[in-house]
Amino acid sequence: MTADPWETHAGWWQEAFTDGADAEYEEQILPLAEEHLAGARRVLDVGTGEGQLARRAADLGAEVVGVDPTPSQVAVARERAGGPQYARSGAERLPFTDGAFDAVVACLVFEHLLDPEPPIREVARVLAPGGRFLFFLNHPLLQAPDSGWVDDQIMEPPEQYWRVGAYLTEDVRDEEVAPGVVLPFVHRPLSRYVNLMAEAGLSLTRMEEPAPPPGFLARATEYQQAATIPRLLFLRAVRS
Repeated sequence: MTADPWETHAGWWQEAFTDGADAEYEEQILPLAEEHLAGARRVLDVGTGEGQLARRAADLGAEVVGVDPTPSQVAVARERAGGPQYARSGAERLPFTDGAFDAVVACLVFEHLLDPEPPIREVARVLAPGGRFLFFLNHPLLQAPDSGWVDDQIMEPPEQYWRVGAYLTEDVRDEEVAPGVVLPFVHRPLSRYVNLMAEAGLSLTRMEEPAPPPGFLARATEYQQAATIPRLLFLRAVRS
């Protein structure tokens, strides 16, 4: 049996993306989540990992449940406590009744799912009418096959730019995100997600493509144009 890479590398995630450890979470993702979770009473965090976002939602006063299919992640989330309840579950079959939540969050989850349709339908099912879905994704511009920075020193003057590869091609591949840490990624064009949400009764009400935050740019000084390329995509959709 092939080892689950998420279980294998759970410790890496728990150290690299825990409270305060990652600039993009601390300066961008968590503030966006707080802004759009304001007023929510019952929140579901899908793919909660070690529970960082779930804890932040609980700090806002919401009753929070976090789910994740990886045993080590759920165990650490429970150890770190902070208010939320946790359960082991994948996104394709959520163990909750219809309309159980007024907000659902999925943060950097769907780029790792082979089939996004069942999870999106499940999100719509467990949302109450008028409930909101907060969807965070590594920007598809980053994940398109053969995309990447080009540092062209032959041109006069030298040029540096982001090359967008086969954006319309859905692609599954393993990516080394840190030395010895290889995880599966799936690229899909943005329209695939938006159309699946619409078909499930989720209406898009907000889209943001923020510039990388200062903490990230401070670590990427070799990329002069990094501030012009979004790394994060945020969508807010409402259940009809």
